[in-house]
Amino acid sequence: MAVEVLDGDEIRTNLSKGLGFSKEDRDTNIRRIGYVCRLLSRNGVAAISAAISPYREVRDEVRRLIEADGAAFVEVYVKCPIKVLAERDVKGLYKKALAGELTGFAGVSDPYEEPLAPEVVIESNREAVEFSVTKILRELERRKLLPEVEADEHSTPVRSALDAESLELLTDVRVLA
Repeated sequence: MAVEVLDGDEIRTNLSKGLGFSKEDRDTNIRRIGYVCRLLSRNGVAAISAAISPYREVRDEVRRLIEADGAAFVEVYVKCPIKVLAERDVKGLYKKALAGELTGFAGVSDPYEEPLAPEVVIESNREAVEFSVTKILRELERRKLLPEVEADEHSTPVRSALDAESLELLTDVRVLA
């Protein structure tokens, strides 16, 4: 299975150079990312968009367009408190935004509209990475977007993500749909 990750910073550098961070520019950036995801999906490549998309309307628009092409759209909402994001931020942008040095910053001085019904919610400040990955893989399995599962009812990626004990705990996790 071919997979391509579209990193938000790389897209801004290579496809969206010159765009700022106004609502219009952010929407244009997300539409461009969505368009590239559509092209990849049409050609059998699983596309993963790793970009901050703060506005619900444009996210829903991109979803409709991708699904209209017959491709699957799986929204993974990575939820994390601003305080934790600021602690993790190697660029120091959240700290500057919280101090009022940056304006129009998503989730701080500009809105971030949480998804209403994402397929998967990851709470990155509460979950181990392996647990979060497995939640995503289970949703992909459920939608039959991963290769066939083996006798133990989990695809190879899920089996290797967690040991048997952790998989047992995951059995009770409900994925939002």
